[in-house]
Amino acid sequence: MHEVRSPGSARRVRPDPAVAESARQIVGDRWFRDGRADRIAYARDCWQLGILWARRGEVEQHGPDFVVVPGDLEEVVRLVELARASGTPIIPYGAGSGVCGGTMALRGGFVVDAKRFDRLRNLDQENLTMRVGTGAIGMTLETDLNRRGYTMGHYPASLYCSSLGGYLAARSAGQLSTRFGKIEDMCLSLQAVAGSGEVIESAHWKPDLTQLFIGSEGTLGVITEATMRVEPLPALRLVRGFSCASLPAAFQAIRRLLQAGFRPAVVRLYDTFDTLLARGKKHGKSETHKEAPGALVAALTRFASQRAIKPLRPTVEKVANALLRTALGAPLLLNRAVGVLPVGNLLIVSFEGSGRQVAAEAEAAFSLLSESGHDLGEGPGEHWYQRRFAVSYKQSPIMDLGAFVDTMEVSTTWDNLENLYARVKKAVSPHAFIMAHFSHAYREGSSIYFTFAGFAPPGAAIEALYERTWNVALGAVRQAHSNITHHHGAGLLKAGFLSHDHQGGQGLNRLLKQRFDPDGIMNPGKLWDVPQLG
Repeated sequence: MHEVRSPGSARRVRPDPAVAESARQIVGDRWFRDGRADRIAYARDCWQLGILWARRGEVEQHGPDFVVVPGDLEEVVRLVELARASGTPIIPYGAGSGVCGGTMALRGGFVVDAKRFDRLRNLDQENLTMRVGTGAIGMTLETDLNRRGYTMGHYPASLYCSSLGGYLAARSAGQLSTRFGKIEDMCLSLQAVAGSGEVIESAHWKPDLTQLFIGSEGTLGVITEATMRVEPLPALRLVRGFSCASLPAAFQAIRRLLQAGFRPAVVRLYDTFDTLLARGKKHGKSETHKEAPGALVAALTRFASQRAIKPLRPTVEKVANALLRTALGAPLLLNRAVGVLPVGNLLIVSFEGSGRQVAAEAEAAFSLLSESGHDLGEGPGEHWYQRRFAVSYKQSPIMDLGAFVDTMEVSTTWDNLENLYARVKKAVSPHAFIMAHFSHAYREGSSIYFTFAGFAPPGAAIEALYERTWNVALGAVRQAHSNITHHHGAGLLKAGFLSHDHQGGQGLNRLLKQRFDPDGIMNPGKLWDVPQLG
C-alpha cells in the first residue's frame, strides 16, 4: 500500500548547460535565474514536510536546475519546445503557497514562474466576466476589482500570497464558496501551453477541456490566462453567530438551510476546540493573544482554566512554550479531555448582496437557524471577518518549538459527515492533537477542515510522526468512503491515494498525457505518476 512519505532520491536528469543557455536567450538575462539562492527558493512550496526539512538545514534537495520568468505567450511556447527537444522537465510555478509538495523538481528540470502573467486584460461589465493572467496574486486582483465595483468572490486563507494559476491548478475553494462556488465554478475558459507545445484555448475544444486542465497541477501544461466570472461588489453584509448543542444538531440545521434554497456567503461550524479558538470576545473585551506561539496556546490556556484536567493543570500554569510541548506530547490525553469540554459548537453564517433581497433572505435564514441554536448576535461573525486571514501566519511559532502543525481538507455527503469526522479523530488522536471546522457546505454535503499538531519526544524524528499522522488520517478517510481532498489538490502528499477518490482516473490521465504531454515533461512525479493504491 502506498503511503505518505518523503519522495527520496527520484531519478534526476543531469542538467545540460546548453539547455540553460538556450532558456536564458529566450527570456533574457533579467528573467533567468540559476544562482544557489534562487534554486533554494524554488525548491519547495509550503508543504509542511518540505518546511521541516528546510528547518533542519536540508534546503537543496528537489530544487530546479534553473528558473525562468517568461513575459509572453511566445516565450512559454519556445520554452516548452526547448524542453521537449532536450527531454528536460518543466515545473509550472505560481506563488509557492501550495501545501502538498506539488512544485518539487523530483527529476530536475526548470521552473517556469508565471508571475509576469499578472494583467487584468479585460473586464466585461455587461457579461460579468474578466480575462486575466494566471500570475495575478489573489489580493492584488481582488483589490483591483473592488476599485471598479466588482469581486471574484474567491477568498482563500492564502489570499495575500497565492495566485490565480495556483487556484486553477489545485481546484481551490475560497471562504465564500457556498455562495460563489469553487474556482472551477468561476472559470469559463483558460489558455494554456500544453506539453505538446500547442496553445490551448480550452472552451474552443469539443469536448470543452476547461475542467480537465483545472486541477491538473501542472502535469498537462502551463496555464497562462483565464476567463473568469465576476460579481458586483456586495453593498451589504449581514452576519450572525449561533451556539449549537452538538455537531449532529448543527449538521442538520445547515443541511436544512441549504436544501431549502438559501445561499449564504459563509457557513462555518467549529468543533469543541476550534470553537475556543474562534471565540474572539469575552466579557466584552477583545482577546488578542499576540505572544508566541499564538492562538493555539491561548486556547489551550483558556481550556485548562475552564476545567481541571489534573495531568495538564500544573503544566498549563507554566510558560506557554512548556505548555504546548507537554500538551502535544500527550495527544491522546489532550484529545480525550477536549472531547468532554462543555463549550458547545460555534456556527457562523453570513449573507452578502444588495439591499432588501439579501436582508430578507438573511432574516429568514437566521430565524430558521435560531430553532437549532442560541443566537449570539453579530459579534462572533464580525470577529471572524476581521481576522479571517490571520490563521495562515500562526504556524511558525508552533514549529519553532519542534512541533508540526498542518491541515487536511476532506469532504463527503451529509449522511456520512459524522462518520467521517469520528473516524479521522479516532485514527489521529494517538499521534497528534486534532481539531476541525466545517467551512465549505453545499446542498449535497460538506468539507471538513482538520488541523493536526504533533510534537515528537527528544530523539524522535518529527518527520516520521508527521508521515505516520497523515497515513492514518488518509486511511481513515478511505475507510469512511469519503473524498481525500476538497481544495488543496494532491501534490505529493495525497497522490498515492488518488485511486480511492477517482476510480478510472488513472486511465483517463494516461490518455490526456499521451495527447497533451507526449514526452512526459510536465511536472513529472506528481498525481498519477506515482504508485497508486490497488
